[in-house]
Amino acid sequence: MDGEAGSPCRGCVPPRRYHRSMGQLFVEGWAPEYGSPIETDDALADAGKVDETVEVDGVWAPLPGHDDGTAVVAFVDGVRRIDARLTLDEPEGPVPGICGSYGVGAVLWNRTARESEVSEMRVDRLAVFGGGRGVPIPVISDQLIYRSESVTETDTGFLIQRFHGEMRKAEAVLSERLAQSGLFVVADGPINDLSATEKVGYIKSHRAPYLSAEQAPIIGRLRAGERTPLFLIGRGGAYPRYSWYQRLAHLPAGHSWSGVVRGEVSSALPLERARVVADRAAAILPQVGSEPHIDPRAPQNLVPIAALERQLRRRLGDPGIVYRALRSAVANSTEASI
Repeated sequence: MDGEAGSPCRGCVPPRRYHRSMGQLFVEGWAPEYGSPIETDDALADAGKVDETVEVDGVWAPLPGHDDGTAVVAFVDGVRRIDARLTLDEPEGPVPGICGSYGVGAVLWNRTARESEVSEMRVDRLAVFGGGRGVPIPVISDQLIYRSESVTETDTGFLIQRFHGEMRKAEAVLSERLAQSGLFVVADGPINDLSATEKVGYIKSHRAPYLSAEQAPIIGRLRAGERTPLFLIGRGGAYPRYSWYQRLAHLPAGHSWSGVVRGEVSSALPLERARVVADRAAAILPQVGSEPHIDPRAPQNLVPIAALERQLRRRLGDPGIVYRALRSAVANSTEASI
């Protein structure tokens, strides 16, 4: 057998594929059923103690919004995508990982000039490994640079949570910077920064029941441009904020909650200022609600946010091209290290 073509002789170095299994990084496709990228803002949805008396202590009635003439509104949002599943093959066993791209940005709506501008766009790419382990990802190009981080957990859900959390942090930083510059900010999703600036967290889905059985029926009585009184979520907890429900549009075939969204602001704002912001949001946001024939998520997916999402997804790059480039770079790096 020693002389057969293609067979290693005794005492020769084993084939490279043996060495490549030790501490090697593997890139695999992301299957949607494998740890689907679910929403990870559920911790923020914990109502805790709700105080329904902060604005109206008594019988609730719908409150009309008020447009106070705010000149510029900044809409902030982010998009994310899992690019690949990673496996670091260690002698002690495989270490799971994911790698993904996210983008954040803003649309500045100049209501005086009647024009909007997409700005402040930023794309970042992140690899997250479990088990407290990890390796650097080879640089693919100037536009494809992944930074590596690790978490102690190994479940894919925790890896996704870290990845999603990084995007949410980037959104929070941008929202706060724009708010501190004097702009009225509407940020898609719950607010993460509780400073006393005029940032509205804009929540499209309703996962937690916040109102009591006595006050909840007011939702069905809201008309477009109206809101509920303010209520305080999380009194005495780590994440207190004022909140309200408002209706963007009346949908003829809709149920009582159709076209209803929830807004929230930091309770660090004085109550009177929170009331002004809620009135402003109730009056202005229906003006930019989407239409059902354009967006299936209408009217909740606001037109500026939908436009921003399209721009950001283009910035992330074609998923197939990104995956192939990532896999090729890792393979070439492995070959070079052997």
